[in-house]
Amino acid sequence: MHRKLSVCIIPNSGGPIKQINASRTLLYALSFAIAGFFIVLGFVLYDYARLRKISFNTWRLKSRIQNNLEEITAQRKQIQKFAKEINSLKSKLLVLRNSEEKIRIIANIEQQDSRETLFGVGGSLPEDLNAQIDLSQKHNSLIREMHRQVEQLHVAIKHQYNRFDSLLKHLERKQNILACTPSIRPVDGWITSRFGNRISPFTGLREFHKGLDIAARRGTPVAATADGIVTYVGYKGQLGKVIVIDHGYGMVTRYGHIQKALKKRGDRVKRGEKIALVGDSGRTTGPHVHYEVLLNGLPVNPEKYIFD
Repeated sequence: MHRKLSVCIIPNSGGPIKQINASRTLLYALSFAIAGFFIVLGFVLYDYARLRKISFNTWRLKSRIQNNLEEITAQRKQIQKFAKEINSLKSKLLVLRNSEEKIRIIANIEQQDSRETLFGVGGSLPEDLNAQIDLSQKHNSLIREMHRQVEQLHVAIKHQYNRFDSLLKHLERKQNILACTPSIRPVDGWITSRFGNRISPFTGLREFHKGLDIAARRGTPVAATADGIVTYVGYKGQLGKVIVIDHGYGMVTRYGHIQKALKKRGDRVKRGEKIALVGDSGRTTGPHVHYEVLLNGLPVNPEKYIFD
């Protein structure tokens, strides 16, 4: 038999009390139903919270992926920019190489091995890097090629530096040779006797004249015709008072019949610098400078070394 439970309900209006009878089984079922509802509700709320957390994490992951994609795109753009700069650097190196070869031709400096290129003997110029790869594609092959060409450029730059260093030394040597090569008149005046065979004004006999006689007023400044070192100041027979300058490279100049030397032995002189005064010391018919140029100890025509 089912037991019945009585529930009294007292109305608020003070009316008669109502009694409701319910079985115990119904109450148990109702309790279980309510408990089940709350359990299901708990599970629903838990799944909702979990799904919301997953959704938030998914959004955050998508945001991070998007940021990474943007960063990768920016890096790929930078890689392409570096590739273009490498191509530009190769072009600039070629311009420098061509300029160096032109200088060698103009300065009449011996060319190096004709087989030698910017990247060494037999080395060819690397092809330009492809800097137009789509940003959505991987740039691994481009990066590898960039590393390879950068190593080649290091070798090429070092090689070109050595060539420029060699060229500079050649040019400095040529500059020194030019500075030490007589190229101007020692004094402004009139040529009274040239280099070669002549009739002596004193004996009337044929003789070989080793220099160039340039007449000028007594006391007129005499200039060094090239850079050098004074190696002798003194009297030398018929030339009277003489000053001698060694210019190096086997080149020596002598200035005879001077009145006064303005330099002493051991002094360094520059082209155009005053070294003496015109005089008529020694055997002479009047004030002038006897100017000699000697190459490896042998007299040569001084007029070949006057360009002014």
